[in-house]
Amino acid sequence: MANSRARETTEAIERLYVSMRHLFYRGFFKPSGVSGESLRKLLMVINPEIYGSMSIPNKIELDGLLYVLDRLPEGIEECSFIHLTSDEGFDKGSFEPIVPKKRRRNCYRIDEHQMNIEVLLGRSEIYDILTHLTFLYLEADKIRNIGFDLENEGRPKRTWKIIEEVAKGEKKYSRKDKEVALIHLSSFLGRTFDETLAAYNNFGDDANPDRLFKIIYWMGQVSLDDWKENREREIYFSSILQERVGHHLFGERWANKIKKVLVDHDLHMRPLHIISANMHSVKNMIFANDALGKKGTKDVDYKLFADISNKKELRNKVLDYAEKQGMISIDDNSGSNIDVQIIDLAKTDLKNTVFANQKYQGDDVILVFDYAFGEQAFEVMDELLRPYEVKGEVYMMKVKSVSIMGKAGILTGGKGDIMIPTSHIFEGTADNYVFENALKATDFVDEEIQAYEGPMITVLGTSLQNKDILSYFMNTSWKAIGLEMEGAHYQKAIQVASKIRHHISPDLFVMYAYYASDNPLETGSTLSSGGLGLTGVKPTYMITHKIIEKILEKK
Repeated sequence: MANSRARETTEAIERLYVSMRHLFYRGFFKPSGVSGESLRKLLMVINPEIYGSMSIPNKIELDGLLYVLDRLPEGIEECSFIHLTSDEGFDKGSFEPIVPKKRRRNCYRIDEHQMNIEVLLGRSEIYDILTHLTFLYLEADKIRNIGFDLENEGRPKRTWKIIEEVAKGEKKYSRKDKEVALIHLSSFLGRTFDETLAAYNNFGDDANPDRLFKIIYWMGQVSLDDWKENREREIYFSSILQERVGHHLFGERWANKIKKVLVDHDLHMRPLHIISANMHSVKNMIFANDALGKKGTKDVDYKLFADISNKKELRNKVLDYAEKQGMISIDDNSGSNIDVQIIDLAKTDLKNTVFANQKYQGDDVILVFDYAFGEQAFEVMDELLRPYEVKGEVYMMKVKSVSIMGKAGILTGGKGDIMIPTSHIFEGTADNYVFENALKATDFVDEEIQAYEGPMITVLGTSLQNKDILSYFMNTSWKAIGLEMEGAHYQKAIQVASKIRHHISPDLFVMYAYYASDNPLETGSTLSSGGLGLTGVKPTYMITHKIIEKILEKK
């Protein structure tokens, strides 16, 4: 039974992606039309864990709604027309960019009814946005069905009038009145008062305390306008976006800038170690002790790194010191949204670091770049590994190692544990990438944190996984330990560059390690249940420590 449900899910995920790709090249669709209805049905078949109670008609999903709205521009629930565009110069006008809380993308409110979202990270970002919008429209239609008498020309029910009053802010509410309104809202949402109060606090802030009421109101109102055919919702894809997707435009710009910086600083002939990670852990491990006047020890000081994560002034101090010591920061303006740091180890003093005992002497260069998103990982790695031309002479990148560190969903352990992949299986395809990982589970021995080794699934979208498909990958002979979105794309680019196109030497080693941001099989531990906070500090620095250690040993 579980296997047949897993097969059904796999087929639905594949069909969803084919449908989204078709709609993208078609140029537009209506969420309430035939195409939009098809996407909804497929999402309901999949019924992802991250979207909780999406399939229950009289219950509004609050955690999933917060997760989605943190990744979409503020005010999108008020808009009937969503335009997905490329970087088309909106910043040159008087439009104020809106940046979602949990995604680095510029969005622009064009007018009362239209929101433009800039898509710069490729197909994975388009699929991600469309999946979130499909969920949003499903919930909006549930709100409409609960709030209005659709058999009586969409007349609003009593509770809806209360929600509208609070949302529009036309009346001053006492604390008691607000609690009464919240009781009505909890009944409307099909949630307990506790759950509704927690959501009210999570959605709101000091500047906009009633945001939850406003979101529920506008989602229902826009859905009602669509139902009445006053203003039908539509999603458009700009022709510029259609032309650019898949052509590595931003990835090529990004990689060329990095190669120019390497040449300008005479680093292009040095052994190069590429690390895809965050923008703080490598820098902190190498420079933080000296920057903050701390004495280095043979053990990693996790408390220090937690303090740096917590305090902006400490982060600024470390960054200023690192740049004075020769670290080169490249703030990305290519459109890829991936910043870069270059560290010349020949100029770096490691005596006051955890690496002092290794007595490193060499002229290697570490190039750290920020996380990519899904298929974008292939684009940026493929472009970065290509040979480049300087004054008529072609140079190959002198890559000695590539390390990928990131967050992932774990299947076999809990939040904060570490996963060491031995292969990446690309979901929905026959593609799989087996490699020799220079990191091993035995590199991470700790009383608090477990390390697991085995295959990992590169999924088409983290917001599309359900328990059936994940249990299938974990319990069958796949024996998967976790899921993420970039691994197969990175490894594909590395294998193409080293073994097929010979852009780089095949004599390089790779290191992959992930720490668990969530366990999608555990209720209350999915991505929509909240972030890791400081729990992520220790595994982040355990992995960073081992990556740098092996780079210094060159193995």
